[in-house]
Amino acid sequence: MDTPVAVAQIADASQGANDTLIARACADGTDDWRHTLRQAIRSLDKLLAALGLSAAEVGVSPAGARQFPVLVPPELLAAMEPGNPRDPLLLQVLPGAPESLPQPAHFSTDPLQETAQPGTPGVIRKYRGRALLIMTGACAVHCRYCFRRHFPYAEASVTPARWQAMRQALAADPGLREVILSGGDPLLVGDESLDGILADLEAIPQLRYLRIHTRIPLVLPERISPWLATRIAASGRPMTVVIHCNHRHELTPAACAALGRLREQGVTLLNQSVLLKDINDNCNTLAELSEALFQAGVLPYYLHQLDTVAGAAHFHVSEAEARRLHADLKACLPGYLVPRLVREVPGDTSKRWIG
Repeated sequence: MDTPVAVAQIADASQGANDTLIARACADGTDDWRHTLRQAIRSLDKLLAALGLSAAEVGVSPAGARQFPVLVPPELLAAMEPGNPRDPLLLQVLPGAPESLPQPAHFSTDPLQETAQPGTPGVIRKYRGRALLIMTGACAVHCRYCFRRHFPYAEASVTPARWQAMRQALAADPGLREVILSGGDPLLVGDESLDGILADLEAIPQLRYLRIHTRIPLVLPERISPWLATRIAASGRPMTVVIHCNHRHELTPAACAALGRLREQGVTLLNQSVLLKDINDNCNTLAELSEALFQAGVLPYYLHQLDTVAGAAHFHVSEAEARRLHADLKACLPGYLVPRLVREVPGDTSKRWIG
């Protein structure tokens, strides 16, 4: 897990001092994302002060904030309603008092059993033909329900020393069809490093598809520079960017513009959400999200049942309630706007559909 300071340091360290691509980005004024990330709120006290709230009225867990540090970028903070202790964006990042309560026995630090997987560190293989790369432990926002909030990133993420072994492991797999760039957030890797990794992946002949899972267009939209959007689209393989949006308020004008830069380059945009108690466990809220996503050029893809990660039990919505909500959603939206309701179960050959 990265400390608040380490997040900015990782994003910067991945660049390299002589990165010519970054020099080009700086000349275009598109390097502002690093400056913006440095302005992110990194303490519970500052988060509450920025919103005019007190610890007593929201109910906080200082211990939770120490265990999993607060990190809220300016774009997300600006989308929150000051003075509203129940703001749906605030609740996603607030170390709430329930984090300090005893967790149910099945809530663990490794809910998807990723750290126990054999093979090359940083390469996770869950489903046939696909491999997931842990690109970095850095994120632009710390979501309290994150299923990797306890993940040992220092031991299993892309570094110059590890990359060759990771690349060789992928190239040696004749059944490999798709590689998914994940993290942390893979788009916090610097341009030169990302360009090199994509080039190495594109050289694997059996690889057919590439995918990026990211929150960056929503929470750090400056990062989606014209150069980055063009490079992602020019990968030589069909490229899908899967964003993670849980509430329509996350789709700010700047976020929609960032998504538009990707869409204009022909990148397929999908969204996956997590069903979260008191945040989006309402049919109208979910329907508004699907419609707002479609307006932004993004198709709803998955609605996940919460992964049972320690510290997040207060976000859990029962399967019975999830089924009811999903049925209501199907009744009020056209089929192409209804995400699949799924759960990820360790050892399954695919995500498990619910209902």
